[in-house]
Amino acid sequence: MKKCIHFLILLFAFALNAFAEPSPNYDITARLNQGPGNVTVTDSGRIIMSQHQFYEPQYSVVEYMGNDKVAPFPNQALNERSTHSALTLDSVLGIRADANGIVWMLDNGMRSGITPKLVGWDTKTDQLHRVIYLPSPITPKDTFVNDFAVDGIRNRIYISDPAGGANAAIIVVNLETGEARRILQGHASVVPENIDLIIDSRPIQVKDAEGHLSRPHIGVNPITEDLNNEWVYFGPMHGLNLYRIKAADLADEKLDAQTLGQRVERYSAKPISDGISIDRDNNIYLGELAENAIGIIRPDRSYQRLTQCPNLSWVDSFSFGPEGKLYAIVNRLHQSATLNGGESTSKPPYFLLRVNALAPGMTGR
Repeated sequence: MKKCIHFLILLFAFALNAFAEPSPNYDITARLNQGPGNVTVTDSGRIIMSQHQFYEPQYSVVEYMGNDKVAPFPNQALNERSTHSALTLDSVLGIRADANGIVWMLDNGMRSGITPKLVGWDTKTDQLHRVIYLPSPITPKDTFVNDFAVDGIRNRIYISDPAGGANAAIIVVNLETGEARRILQGHASVVPENIDLIIDSRPIQVKDAEGHLSRPHIGVNPITEDLNNEWVYFGPMHGLNLYRIKAADLADEKLDAQTLGQRVERYSAKPISDGISIDRDNNIYLGELAENAIGIIRPDRSYQRLTQCPNLSWVDSFSFGPEGKLYAIVNRLHQSATLNGGESTSKPPYFLLRVNALAPGMTGR
């Protein structure tokens, strides 16, 4: 009789496990009142986030202080747009911490119509490290400098600029000289494909000044570099293909446009996605926007959905922190007025996530 009861208990436990919900593979680290843009993490574990300009934040960049609280980063003065200082942070999206403790912030300047710039803040000395301006023609009138990768070996920053679509390009900044080059403009690897983004049965739409609705197709946005600083991976947001090129080729100022274009290779399929990151095993993490999911492109170039949940409503920007922790944000951009035909249905809380990575990555990347 005891054996029978024991068997029934085991059978019941097995049944519970069989019908249990799968592990979500993520935790909500913070519930935020303001929609985040991108996230990065320093070697000391400081979590720094841009706040998305589509939500008109008071501060463009903040630091997560714990207990769902944030504070302006690096200080309030640098975030005071009303001062109209050339150094003021206006519309930061891309943000990355490098191995030297510099937090690089990419300010597209679109809210105030100012020249885009890279601002580096030294978190070890708590001082301004550098400002690099990106004037025309490096950034055309319809520029939307967005995300970037830091190459500490070659002392370069590679910026994705979806611009107006047909003129999408990658911008290479030489951190030794401060000079910038606009490359691969109009190449098949950076321009958007003719596909719409539809989330929860509703297409992404923008409304122009005359009230006309259109469905935007956005060019190169996701970009990252592997931990060996050998390959840079990138692709259009509205695109089903991911590409890569040798970082050495991107940094080579002697290569002409034709030669450089020929050195781009298609890497794998991908869904419509925003920011990406990569671990030491070359698993590439991304947000599968149309499906409220997080996915990975494995080293064998196959795609796997890691987790799917209504909470994962426009997952953007992944960044590794110390001890192999992988962070991401949820900002529901498709519900912002900008991408929802002029009507805002987006409400807090927004999320800072910690994702269960398959392998550790590089802090800040």
